[in-house]
This record gives sequence, C-alpha cells and structure tokens, in this order.
Amino acid sequence: MAILVTGGAGFIGSNFVLDWVAQRDELVVNVDKLTYAGNLHNLDSIRDHERHVFVQADIGDRARLTELLREHAVRAVVHFAAESHVDRSIDGPGEFISTNVVGTYQLLEAARSHWLSLTGQAHQDFRFLHVSTDEVYGSLEPGTPAFTEQHRYEPNSPYSASKAASDHLVRAWHHTYGLPVLTTNCSNNYGPYHFPEKLIPLMIVNALAGKALPVYGDGQQIRDWLYVKDHCSAIRRVLDAGQLGETYNVGGWNEQANIDIVRLVCRLLDEMQPRADGGSYASQISFVTDRPGHDRRYAMDASKLHRELGWKPEETFETGIRKTVRWYLDHPEWVAQVLSGGYRADQRLGQGA
Repeated sequence: MAILVTGGAGFIGSNFVLDWVAQRDELVVNVDKLTYAGNLHNLDSIRDHERHVFVQADIGDRARLTELLREHAVRAVVHFAAESHVDRSIDGPGEFISTNVVGTYQLLEAARSHWLSLTGQAHQDFRFLHVSTDEVYGSLEPGTPAFTEQHRYEPNSPYSASKAASDHLVRAWHHTYGLPVLTTNCSNNYGPYHFPEKLIPLMIVNALAGKALPVYGDGQQIRDWLYVKDHCSAIRRVLDAGQLGETYNVGGWNEQANIDIVRLVCRLLDEMQPRADGGSYASQISFVTDRPGHDRRYAMDASKLHRELGWKPEETFETGIRKTVRWYLDHPEWVAQVLSGGYRADQRLGQGA
C-alpha cells in the first residue's frame, strides 16, 4: 500500500513528504509537474530512499495518474498541487484555472476510477484529502470572529477563486459519487523550503542581500501564521481520523500584521547575522503601492480540529519564526540555487531527488 502526494516538490508538499518518510513505514508516491515552485533539491535527503518514489507528471494527465494509482495500490491521495501566489494570479489567471480547477477535476476523476476498482476493505479505507486555503473565505474586518468551517465563501483574487472552485468540486464528488473526501483549509504557512516570492522568505533573502524590504500599503494586513511542520501534522491527523466529507480549518492562532512580521525578521537577523556596518536591517524596509484586491485580514478558528481530532500546533510564532530564519541562514546553497534558477537547470538534467 502507498499514499500518493501531488505537489510534493513544492513548499508544503515537500515538508509533508519528508515528514512522512521520517515517521511512517509506508511508500509515498510523489507527483509534481516541476513548475518554478517545484524544487527537487527540497527532497535531496530522501533521493535514494526506498519508501519515496518521485514522478514528474501533471495532475491534469488523468491517464498517467490512473496508472500510478493502480501500479502502487494507492490507498490515499493527499492533494497539495496548486498555483498559489496571489500576485501571479493577478498577472496571469489562466494557469490558476488550468491547474487548480481543471487539474483538480482530472485528479478527482482518476481517484474515483481507482476507488471504484477497489474491493472490500481497500475500497472502504480509501481517502482523498484536498489541501486548501483560508483565502477562499475572503477578508475579515478587525475584531470580527475568525473563520469557521461554516463561513461562506467570498474569494477576492483569481487565486482564491480557483481554490474555492476546487473545494466545491471535491465536495460535489463526495455528495454525488460518494468519493471519500476530506478537506483542510489552512492559514498562511511559513518555514523551511518556502519559495522566496512569499513574505517571510523574501524579507530574509532581500535583507541579507542588502536590498529593499517591500511592504504593501501600510503593512497592516493581518494573517494567521502556521509553521509548516504543524500543518503537516494536522494533515496526517485528518487523514488518519477525519470524518468523511468534512472540512477542517488549520490555523496557528497567531494573528500578526505584515509590518510586525517584517520588523521581527529584521530583529532576528540583527541578532543572528548582524550587518557589517552595524546598522539594523529594519532600515531597508520600504513601503510600496498595495496590490489590487488585497484582503485585509485572515484568521482561522481551528477549534473543530482540536475538539474532534485532538490536534493543536506545537510551535508558537516566536519559536517557529526563529527556526525559519535559522534555516535560511544555514542553507545558503539552497537559497542561491533558487535565486539563480540553477535548481531548474538541475531538474532538466535529471538531478536532484
């Protein structure tokens, strides 16, 4: 038996795969298209591991997915694969519709076909876990309660709209066809292997390079921050014990304004790797024009996951962000490969995991 993970060379997916191999005695079939956000070097430590199989494939290729599901007797699909950067979705929404909506449809159909081919206990135990985002719920006003699983969908960007559409498809495949699905909606993740177009790694990388630290608008956009390893543990818990057809919000109970995040990163860098001139990295902060449709606040109420399945995050924001900054300082080769694009050349040459 095996699980199949989509998007397992990306940020959250690769962390999940690494943790799974370290903690579970079960094969993981790792499927990734290897777009710009997929990096095989994330998986270097398990390159030759007997319980990890990497396959470069598109989730839109239903025939290939069906073949993999059958070949490896897959008993669960964990679906991370998605285009996820809001700025990119504004500039080019087509890729987001293609991957997040059409790709999810093709994957659902491949999974449904495989599930119907199973018999007995294997048919009963099969699971399809869909990993989604808090952004499908829209934006919260200051002081209003955090998103629960009952909050209506109000996506405000092409990215969040495409993820909302995929959530609806997963729900429909459960209610129409009986496919045994689970959905998780997570808050903002941070941690190792985060591609440096996102806020925290961008600030770390730019600060060390002596570049400006661009902050949108007034920097008062509030997000709930979740350490990626805690997110992975939540997904494992939902996969093991979640109720079929249910949605579980995953959050860190860590609401922080963007500008406060940037200032904290600067303070940690001042401590861990001071600037040669003795100045503070905070002097590099630069406020820039806000992006269109920028949601003001997200906050996740993860009490259902805690109440029903006993999950809670292990990291506070203070411990998690310190580990994250330390990881980037300790992995300059990984950062250099990403910034230069060298990791993509390695993938074309068949190197990496």
